[in-house]
Amino acid sequence: MSEAQAPATAPGGGRSPRRGMCAAVLCLEAITIGLSTPVMISVGDVATGTALATGLGLALACLLLAGMLRAEWAYLLGWVLQVAAFALGALVPLMFFLGAVFALLWGTAYFLGRKIERERAAAYAALDR
Repeated sequence: MSEAQAPATAPGGGRSPRRGMCAAVLCLEAITIGLSTPVMISVGDVATGTALATGLGLALACLLLAGMLRAEWAYLLGWVLQVAAFALGALVPLMFFLGAVFALLWGTAYFLGRKIERERAAAYAALDR
């Protein structure tokens, strides 16, 4: 397996907890960003084309990225999406708050998932001795 690819399964079998948690955050974030599109149009007075391209484009990016989390580079793109979601606050001020919440959820899922994977690998390594 190459350096650039994260394991699809956790050491010792089972699914990667980091991948599962991060994918869940991205899917929920896609719903939130998608629902922000009509808010951008009606409340934020954003042009319809801009709102659709921005809101639905970011929502689609979240869903596509959730499926690409087998590769390590996808996690870096996940961080970029968190910045983009926060930046939506320039169009709809509430998105500053929601973007920060999702960035916190993403960071928690990412770092906690990595910790669980390391501890699981250590436990399986101890069993193999």
